[in-house]
Amino acid sequence: MAENKNFLAGRQASLIERSKVTPKIKVGKHELTFQPDELDEFYKNKARTELREIPEVVDTSLRELREYIRGEPGLVVPEEEEYLIKFLRPCKWYAKSAFELMKRFYKYRLSHPRICEGLVPSKEKAIFISGILTPLPLRCNSGERILLLESGRKWKPKEISLEQIFKGVMLALEAAMAEPTTQVAGVRVILDMDGLSLSQVTYFTPSFASAVLEWVQKCLPCRLKGVHIVNQPYIFNMVFAIFKPFFQEKLRKRLHFHGSDRASLLSFIDAKALPTQYGGQLELPSEPLGERLWEYFCTYEEDFQASQKYGYVSST
Repeated sequence: MAENKNFLAGRQASLIERSKVTPKIKVGKHELTFQPDELDEFYKNKARTELREIPEVVDTSLRELREYIRGEPGLVVPEEEEYLIKFLRPCKWYAKSAFELMKRFYKYRLSHPRICEGLVPSKEKAIFISGILTPLPLRCNSGERILLLESGRKWKPKEISLEQIFKGVMLALEAAMAEPTTQVAGVRVILDMDGLSLSQVTYFTPSFASAVLEWVQKCLPCRLKGVHIVNQPYIFNMVFAIFKPFFQEKLRKRLHFHGSDRASLLSFIDAKALPTQYGGQLELPSEPLGERLWEYFCTYEEDFQASQKYGYVSST
């Protein structure tokens, strides 16, 4: 029917079923797993109090968002509630704001095809194997997902480009965006810059900084609760100077420079969820997770492929 030209079938039900049969990643005494299941009472209450998530608001916002999408030429997305909620929750259920976020998210794909086109786990094995990117198995007490990026000693620029690191972050956060608990509680990123060298600094450019911060600040449908920079050497100031002109006030307030101050980091991230090398209690295995992490993401390959079909399409 003509009125449904903007909508495709969704995949949340298949994600839930796949997550039930996909072996979890053993991380020391804990397990890392994708969590697409519905909210429990803790998160339902959090959604009510922080996001205005009550039945009458939900019903009105879903209806309004669908109407906005129907009126947007060339925008094709799933109609299922679970998909639309990914954009509504970060915007506290304001449909117009969610619609504008959705448009920016998909227009970014059009304007940055080298980064976004065909972005699926199977093509990005190198960043997973490198060990630079690690989603941690435990959440903060308030529910945030934690993503660890070790962009100092583990980063070999001649083997892994900054663009590849960015792609890995995109894949990890796209997976997180499909988790209702993460939609409600948000994400914290730990950026470990230990071992950053002057030769690595030369790879950062204003164009890269602009592309990253445009996506993070304007396009990412996720509650980014904090970026925690640890173990940064003095030369990190050179990197920050490249990014600084592109920071908006909201993200600037969520940047935290901890250096080697573990107590400062622990004031934001609970000890149980924080690796021991940062003053926490979470023991990470000495053997690399990279291969297993990549294989785990690849089990959801067809879901990432499906998401590549969403967005603005040609009228031809």
